[in-house]
Amino acid sequence: MNDFILGLITFLTSVLTGAVGMGGGLLLIAILPSFLPLNALIPVHGLTQISSNVSRAYFGHKDIQYSVVPKFLIGSLIGVGIFAFLLNLITINYIPLFIGTYILLSLWSQTFNEKIKKYESYYVIGFFQSGLSVVVGTTGPLAITKLLKEFEDNDKVVATSAVLMSITHILKALVYLNFGFIFADYLGMIFFMIACSILGSYVGTKLRNKIDGKKLFFALRIVLSIMALKSILSIFQ
Repeated sequence: MNDFILGLITFLTSVLTGAVGMGGGLLLIAILPSFLPLNALIPVHGLTQISSNVSRAYFGHKDIQYSVVPKFLIGSLIGVGIFAFLLNLITINYIPLFIGTYILLSLWSQTFNEKIKKYESYYVIGFFQSGLSVVVGTTGPLAITKLLKEFEDNDKVVATSAVLMSITHILKALVYLNFGFIFADYLGMIFFMIACSILGSYVGTKLRNKIDGKKLFFALRIVLSIMALKSILSIFQ
């Protein structure tokens, strides 16, 4: 039953990201603590998001701007290396606190977001987007701000962001594999979530120009805030 519910949630969050370009990954990582043990949160989420982003990139492959990828990849490799080292110093019990705090700051703190927007270099964006994801699960597409400045076409922004997010989640999954996480223990659940995420990417791509993204994102902020608070409070229980 849990697998079915997680599959449905994965489908809906993938539809959201496919349609709006962001938000689905954050929503999924906020919900997962209700279904998975702490040590499985980030690696299972990462593997699922690989399929979601790769499929979204595939469905929009004609719009991908490949020129930005090498810079982002170099920054990501450095960031993941540094944050993976820091992860050794952190107990997993505090991961929900990091996830919840990050979500609330990214949703409601203008100062926090303004500082993020200053990272105009793809090297620096890759460093923080991929590096931080090792600790908080997903940072949301930090590259979106710069992509929106460079490309007016929303399809180019969403497709290119999907490629960059794919890099982030692939590197994150490799980090947890290196740490000894056994993905095989969750293989059935992961495959079902992957199938649902690919279907969600397809549906979201078709809906991209047919829904009001602003209203949807406002509702998402409210839901995410509730989930983030629940995640933070869980460490005190």
